[in-house]
Amino acid sequence: MQFGGVIYSDSADKAARFIMNCNQRKIPLVFLQDATGFMVGSRSEQGGIIKDGAKMVNAMANSVVPKFTVIMGNSFGAANYAMCGKAYDPRLIVGWPTAQVAVMGGAQAAKVLVQIEVASLKAKGEVITPEKEAELYNKTKDRYDTQTTPYYAASRLWLDAIIDPVDTRKWLSMGIEAANHAPITKAYNVGVIQT
Repeated sequence: MQFGGVIYSDSADKAARFIMNCNQRKIPLVFLQDATGFMVGSRSEQGGIIKDGAKMVNAMANSVVPKFTVIMGNSFGAANYAMCGKAYDPRLIVGWPTAQVAVMGGAQAAKVLVQIEVASLKAKGEVITPEKEAELYNKTKDRYDTQTTPYYAASRLWLDAIIDPVDTRKWLSMGIEAANHAPITKAYNVGVIQT
């Protein structure tokens, strides 16, 4: 079994080229999401992740062909945008019961928020025990984990449906068939892309 992960610079560059080719040939795009975001760190930045990530987002955001998104696992942060999240108006966006949609995962968000909360409490003169810190962490993580579920996303119309993974092909076929009755009317213009 393959597990999703981060989007690397070379992956973003390759995806941008693929998206542009599909638009030039009027081929619909299907995005299968399981990504936690773009790779971070000084090595990645020096390797061009900002430029290549922007190229992928630019190519996808300006895409005029029908787009379909299936969130199978993680869909966090910029990966959600780059792989046609709800903000970029896919014709159909569905999630498996295993999907997670958020700015970041519960563990990562809880770690950051607890660090901020602990610093704030210490500044007020409170003594924070390891038990109190663990309690804050678990409370925050539980709240975030609840808010990353596909049911939470669907209740806010971030997903059109939660589907059984077995029915994925059926849903995509139905979406592509419906898109065949709505011809592409706009020209594909990606704007300025850094090379």
